[in-house]
Amino acid sequence: KQKDELNSNGNHYFMDMETFEEVAVGPKIMEDVEQWMCEGMEVNLVNFKGNVIEVVVPNTYTFEIVETEPSIKGNTAQGHTKPAVLNCGATITVPGYLETGEMIKVDTGKKEFLSRDNE
Repeated sequence: KQKDELNSNGNHYFMDMETFEEVAVGPKIMEDVEQWMCEGMEVNLVNFKGNVIEVVVPNTYTFEIVETEPSIKGNTAQGHTKPAVLNCGATITVPGYLETGEMIKVDTGKKEFLSRDNE
């Protein structure tokens, strides 16, 4: 089932996009994926005997870089990387030429930068 995060206060609340039923998911189940959650992101909830046992985020998702050090002019050294904080809260390593405010595609499973998202 596709779900959509509404808000969080200890628990995360998701809405079933077909039935509009709200489902609460506890912090223990959210541990591994919480850093990737963005308001409005569609995820899959895995149920077992009526209980949510896993939250599955998209493998590839577009995030905004909200904080990273400025790229230094002339620093086009091959392989220069730097940390970047994404709008979901996660920090990943990105190529040195990227700037704050850019939209990038990320592999959420590997926690890796894939490409700029120029859409």
